[in-house]
Amino acid sequence: MADKLTPQQQAQLDVLATLPPRLETAHRLIEELASLRADDAMIRRLCRLLDEGKAAVNSIGQTALAETLGMMSMLARRGGDRQMRVRGLREGLGSLKVNYEGAVRAIKLATPTAASSRGGDPSGGPPSAPPSR
Repeated sequence: MADKLTPQQQAQLDVLATLPPRLETAHRLIEELASLRADDAMIRRLCRLLDEGKAAVNSIGQTALAETLGMMSMLARRGGDRQMRVRGLREGLGSLKVNYEGAVRAIKLATPTAASSRGGDPSGGPPSAPPSR
């Protein structure tokens, strides 16, 4: 990528880079829960994994990801029918993947050099009118 990223954007991408392995682990744990091989320790591990991910993405301001992870954590913790839990966790995982891809794309597209190369205002708006005499 030719555009430079700000330090904040680089930090956000560094945190988001930790999510794909977590998503794979969560997928594996959800499928074990679906196959009735999961015990309480695996469910606690899934909850801990989701809570850690929520804290990480919340620290960089990605609220959509944090809300999805929080919903999945709450769903994994609560009692009730196992099939209902598995279906909700699978849907949450799909939503999480979509939100993750959108967050990465938004960070990479929002580079400061793109705004300054237009020659206008750094905020991306139209150039201001010259002052009247």
